[in-house]
Amino acid sequence: MGERYLKSVRLLAECLQGFERFSGESVRACGLTHAQFDIIATLGNTPGMTYKELGERTLITKGTLTGVIERLEQKGLVARERSSEDKRSFFVRLTPKGDETFHQAFPVVVAQGKKLFETYSEADFADLDASLLKLRNLIAGAAAADPPHS
Repeated sequence: MGERYLKSVRLLAECLQGFERFSGESVRACGLTHAQFDIIATLGNTPGMTYKELGERTLITKGTLTGVIERLEQKGLVARERSSEDKRSFFVRLTPKGDETFHQAFPVVVAQGKKLFETYSEADFADLDASLLKLRNLIAGAAAADPPHS
């Protein structure tokens, strides 16, 4: 089981790294990092959201989120406002420039990513989704059953 497990985990990591390299070119061409694109894409077509919501909907760790948002704010792509309900939290939304970036970058990056899956059939996608959902649920269940110790 140990070697078999390691082989699968390595394959999963190689897929993620390869996908990031493949899509990274189109993301960088839009003047963004992967993390910045993740936030722009998540905020696109929304009125904005809290840091907590962004953390739940993006692939960015909580510790990294603030720095990425600050850099996007410096670029004039997002605006942060203190929450009216909770003065400790912030609400983040795209600025008009950020919205323009979203509408320019999102279709380009998605089109680039779709190229990887041109040969996938509906059955291929269904198989991939089933395997990934099973893995995600196992991970979520294990994390809930055995929370990290501090």
